[in-house]
Amino acid sequence: MQKLCRSNGGTSCLYHSCYTMTKGPFEVRIRAQVKYHKMVFHKRLHLKTYLAILVMVVAGPLGNLMLGKGMKNIGRITTRISSPGTLGHVFAKILGSGTIWLGIAALLTFFVAYMLVLSWADYSYVQPASSMAYPVVALLATLLLGEVVSPVRWVGIAVICLGVLVVGHTNPRTTENP
Repeated sequence: MQKLCRSNGGTSCLYHSCYTMTKGPFEVRIRAQVKYHKMVFHKRLHLKTYLAILVMVVAGPLGNLMLGKGMKNIGRITTRISSPGTLGHVFAKILGSGTIWLGIAALLTFFVAYMLVLSWADYSYVQPASSMAYPVVALLATLLLGEVVSPVRWVGIAVICLGVLVVGHTNPRTTENP
C-alpha cells in the first residue's frame, strides 16, 4: 500500500485529498481526478493566455505605429553621422519626442505580455496566435495613418486569421514545465 496526498496549497488545485493506493480500481479513480485537475488548469491557462495574447495583439502594433508616426514627425534623418556630437544630436531629437516614448512604452508592454505567454504556452501556439495583430495593423494604418489597404490585402489578412483560429483550437501547452 502507498499513500498519496495531492495538494497545491489551494492555488490551482480544486481538491485536497489523500488516497490509499492499491493495485486495483483506486488507481483509476485517482487518475480520473488528476485528469479533472488538469482540465481545470487548462481552462485557467486558456483564459490568462488569451488575455495576454490580446495585450500583445493590441500593444505591439500600437507601439510600432507610434514609433513610425514619431519618426515621420521628426523627419528624414539625412545628417551624415560623422562625429559623436552629431550622433548625440540625432538621439536627442528622437528621444525628445513624446510619440516615440509612447511607442516604446507600448512595445515594452507587448514584450512583457509576450514573455508571460511564452512561460504559459508553447512557442508553436504563441507565435501563430500573435499573428492576430495583422488585422489590427491594417486597421490602425487605415484609421490613424490614412493608408489605403487594398481588398487583396484584407483577403490575405483574413486567410492568416483563419489559420490562427485553427491553431487556437489546439492545446496551448503540450509539454510539461521543467
